[in-house]
Amino acid sequence: MKALHGRTIIATAALLIAAATRCAAAEPDFAYGEFQRGNFLRAFALATHYVETKSDPKSMTLLGELYSDGYCVPRNDAKAAEWYKLAADRGDPDAMFALAMFRMQGRGGPRDREASAKWLAAAAKLGHPLAAYNLALLYMEGQLFPQDFKRAAELLRAASDAGNPEAQYALGTLYKQGRGVPQDMKEAVRLWSLAALADNSDAQVEYAIALFNGDGVARNEQAAAALFHKAALHGNAIAQDRYARILADGRGAPRDPVGAAKWHLISKARGETNLKLDDFVNGLDAGTRAAGEHAAKVWLDWLKKPPPS
Repeated sequence: MKALHGRTIIATAALLIAAATRCAAAEPDFAYGEFQRGNFLRAFALATHYVETKSDPKSMTLLGELYSDGYCVPRNDAKAAEWYKLAADRGDPDAMFALAMFRMQGRGGPRDREASAKWLAAAAKLGHPLAAYNLALLYMEGQLFPQDFKRAAELLRAASDAGNPEAQYALGTLYKQGRGVPQDMKEAVRLWSLAALADNSDAQVEYAIALFNGDGVARNEQAAAALFHKAALHGNAIAQDRYARILADGRGAPRDPVGAAKWHLISKARGETNLKLDDFVNGLDAGTRAAGEHAAKVWLDWLKKPPPS
C-alpha cells in the first residue's frame, strides 16, 4: 500500500519493539531486557518460563518476535503468527500490531487485508501509535475503507501526540492541504519541525521549504539550507535538488558551484528534473564541472549498484 509520497505500512522488529509499553508494566520484564541486550537464548528461555507459569501475553509476543526474525531459533512465520495470535487474543496491543502486519504481508498464512485492518483498529483503540498511523494510511488510501480524511487525522493526531515522526509529518501535510482538518500552515510547520528533529527527511524538506519561504514561520534561509543539506545526506532527492539550487544561488549558504553541480547530478540520477540547474552546470568551466562530477561519483556509483537479492 502506498500513500504520502510512497510511504508504506511499517513492519519491522525494531519499530515493533520500540513501540512496546513495557516500561508501564507492574514488574520488570526480564525477558525483554535480555532481548534488548542481544541475549536471545536467555530471552527465549525466560519468555517460555513466563508463558508456562503465568500465561504472560507480553512473553508470548516476544516469542513471536524471536520466531519472526529468527533470533536464536530458526525463522518460522507460522509459529510467530501463532504466538502473536495467542497474545493478541489476551489483549496485548504489540501482538495485535504484529499480527496485523503479518496478515497484510501474507506471512504465516494467507494475505488478508481485512483481518489486518481489524487488528490495527484493535491495537489503535488500545493506544498503539504505529497501529494508529498505519490505520490512518488505510483511511487515506480509501480502498479497504471509504476514504475518510477526518478519521485519518484523528488517528494521526493520536500517533503524533505519542511522538511518532511519520504521523507528525503526515498530519502536517493534512494541515497544509486542509484535508480532514482546517487548513493551518502554522500547525503544519509545527508538526514538521517535530518530525524533522527525529530525522524524518520528508518533514525536514517540508519544514525547510517553509523556512526558506517564510510560510507559516519566520523566514530563515540559513536554517533552511542546513535542513536541506541534512536531508540530502539522508538520500532525499528533493532535498538534494533544493540544496543544489541554494549552492548555485548563494542564498542561505555560501555560493559553491562545485557543490551545486555535485548535488544536482545526484538528484538528477534519482529522478529529479531541474532545467535551470542543467543550464547552470552546463555553463560551468570544464575544471569546475569536472570537480562536481568527481564529488558526485561516490553517490552515483552507489546508485548504480543492483539492489540486494
